[in-house]
Amino acid sequence: MNTSIPAIIQASIDVKLSILNNQLLLQTVDQIVTIVSNSFKNGNKVLFCGNGGSAADAQHLSAEFSGRFYKNRKALPSDALHCNSSYLTAVANDYSYDEIYARLVEGTMEKGDILVGLTTSGNSPNIVKAFEAARAKGITTIGFTGSTGGKLQSLADFLLNVPSDTTPRIQESHILLGHIICELVEADIFN
Repeated sequence: MNTSIPAIIQASIDVKLSILNNQLLLQTVDQIVTIVSNSFKNGNKVLFCGNGGSAADAQHLSAEFSGRFYKNRKALPSDALHCNSSYLTAVANDYSYDEIYARLVEGTMEKGDILVGLTTSGNSPNIVKAFEAARAKGITTIGFTGSTGGKLQSLADFLLNVPSDTTPRIQESHILLGHIICELVEADIFN
């Protein structure tokens, strides 16, 4: 057997153990559950954005809200901002790829909504610009990043900076934390 397999699994476990032992990070997850639940209860929406694998994770997590997690229940207003390919290619062509999410924030979000951005570096220009647009509109932001938080550290109202600098380990942990939030929000709203 390839000895890298157990080492990779152990690296993933080690990052998750670091999260488990990080009380500040766990408290932030708890705060996020409360604000996301309240946003949905108030009739607002939660929108997600990311690039590459993080875009897939954004779409996955938004589907847990708009579809279902454990319970058969009504849909919650949630979507991933990258799902309209005509919009993305037009704005990327006519303006810049850096503007794709900021324009949607400006045009479709309002105070009370929540923007969730997933970027392992915390420095993706299109996510940074989206968070800047959200801040200008008074929209709550949640950043999922790697260890440093990058530029989102100063822009996110709530930051989940996974204690790793390795992209696959960060993304695995983003899904773990996202699933925890989805599960607890669903349980809170549909008690």
